[in-house]
Amino acid sequence: MTIREALVNGTRILNNEKIEAPAVDAGVILCHVLECDRSWLYAHGAENLDTGASEKYSLLLFKRCSGMPVQYITGKQEFMGLDFHVNRNVLIPRPETEILAETVIELGKKSTRTLKVLEIGTGSGCIAVSIAYYLRNSFIMAADISEKALEIARMNTLKHGVSGRIEYIRSNIFDKIVMSGFDIIVSNPPYAKHMEIPGLQREVRDFEPELALDGGEDGLGFYRPIIGKAPEFLKENGNLAFEVGIHQAKEVVRLMKSSFSAINIKKDLAGIERVVLGRLIGSF
Repeated sequence: MTIREALVNGTRILNNEKIEAPAVDAGVILCHVLECDRSWLYAHGAENLDTGASEKYSLLLFKRCSGMPVQYITGKQEFMGLDFHVNRNVLIPRPETEILAETVIELGKKSTRTLKVLEIGTGSGCIAVSIAYYLRNSFIMAADISEKALEIARMNTLKHGVSGRIEYIRSNIFDKIVMSGFDIIVSNPPYAKHMEIPGLQREVRDFEPELALDGGEDGLGFYRPIIGKAPEFLKENGNLAFEVGIHQAKEVVRLMKSSFSAINIKKDLAGIERVVLGRLIGSF
């Protein structure tokens, strides 16, 4: 079987299983098997695929047919122009979350001193690493309750050369955080309503960690304690920045109003209210 025939066959298999964008996923998986990019794949389409590569390709196609996201199959996902290691212990970084990272980076660019940032629920570390990578005057403390997630985050930190400016800590929200005086607290907490999880897309429901998805009965179960305790950990002029789910922004704004001012909402590229940012009251 040639490389071109393998790609056509893989696309057909995925299409028969109703996989969205079967040609894209077949190509990504084959590139992963052959350790090449897409242009090499097309340029060498007439070459034969050896037995070992063919068997591995078939196995990974089977995994994709089962619903496993292609990012878990390849073990990587791009975020903010950087490649991140991912596995089933962490959520797959999503394009809309880049709005949150960009918001913090833009805030940080206004400062000429070292910026102290606390991230609650770091997962793969994509937000913390991106901030450290693009904001050289930053120090980030990144917390997560999952030690397995923190292992992936540390790998990503080393990969992108920012390990000297990120400290990881295993903590349930603020429980183990002893440092205070942060300029910014940032979080993309679990925000799916508990009752909605069984109805999520199977790639999410069956493969991504429920611990990082379940936001409780109304999806706001993590926003309340973060908003409630954040003033104790922020310095004067400190900011709190959240990613929120669809139709959650206005309720998160309402929760923040007791302690935060200058609250604004940012939309993602799809026009969905995605980020809520506020400044600690009394910090002018």
